[in-house]
Amino acid sequence: MNAAYTRREYLSLLAAALPGARLGAVASTMAPASAKAMRGAFMILSTPYTSAGAVDWDDLAREVTFCDRCGVQGVVWPQGSSGVARLSKNERMQGMEVLADTSRGKSPALVLGVQGKDTAEMLEYARRAEALAPDALIAMPPSGARSLDEYGEYFRALGKVTGRPVIIQTTGGAPKLTPPVDFIVALARELPNFGYVKEESEPLIERMRAEMQRRPPMKSVFGATFGLNWLYEMRLGLDGVITGNAMYADVMARLWDLHERRKPEELRDLFGKFLLVRNLNDHIPGADLYIMHKRGVFKTLVTRTAVAPGAAAGSLWSLKTFSLSPDEIAEIEYRFDALKPYLVSDPPSHAAQGLPNHVGRAF
Repeated sequence: MNAAYTRREYLSLLAAALPGARLGAVASTMAPASAKAMRGAFMILSTPYTSAGAVDWDDLAREVTFCDRCGVQGVVWPQGSSGVARLSKNERMQGMEVLADTSRGKSPALVLGVQGKDTAEMLEYARRAEALAPDALIAMPPSGARSLDEYGEYFRALGKVTGRPVIIQTTGGAPKLTPPVDFIVALARELPNFGYVKEESEPLIERMRAEMQRRPPMKSVFGATFGLNWLYEMRLGLDGVITGNAMYADVMARLWDLHERRKPEELRDLFGKFLLVRNLNDHIPGADLYIMHKRGVFKTLVTRTAVAPGAAAGSLWSLKTFSLSPDEIAEIEYRFDALKPYLVSDPPSHAAQGLPNHVGRAF
């Protein structure tokens, strides 16, 4: 639900839309737009952890290599599906470096997440990301904001830091303060590297239609929500999806390929099979990590969760290791079997090898 917007806030929007805005001129002198298209299947990377709960940088790099082999158009980190709320500042900074190094020479566009609770925090991440020369940046609105004016200040500050494509995620900001479509469009008019949106706010389809109808200045409209509505969104004309499905990256790439090649019956058939496995994690917690482990990408079934009651003061997260029953594993395998004709070949699983792979191992 949107908060009420003041006359001052809407006047700010109108001012932002005026031709020749000064900030737009600033952004246009910075890094040129990426040569990689901002369309297709963009996978938000899951963050892997060691058995002790530390971020496993080798497995994060391996996840990029796996996604590249699967043929997706982009990789994104860290966002909600990466557990960004449970990553420290140092971990986020190091992770961006790992991904920049690993992505060099690979096909998927690298999109680095730079959101912060306020403009100052966001700018720390944005400046570091810009120095690493990714293909694009993505940001949630500031979670500590109290008004649309603060959203505008935040995104315009980001526009000063980079000339690369900037994707606005419409959720994750202040409670009950969703950026209006007019706000997103106004920024796209003002700043030439804006006009990209990861849309996941209600009314979802109404907002998506409105954004697609404003081309230009809008450039790319992406869906999200684990791809559960992606079939409909593709048929509506969206430019792709940005979501946490790296364990099914090859399936996501195939879905986009079928859409692009206008194969509606095959697309519908594969999407139905995808949904059968996608909803497993709701009923069998840990299913996604099981697939990552099964496919030789992650070593463990360990994740960080919200701090449990009674946790030590200052704790940012609790550690959870999933243990699946034989019946749960059998159900995962039964549904996963339907996807096998669409999968790239996997490396030997960690379980089969008995020891971890290393960064740089060819898939």
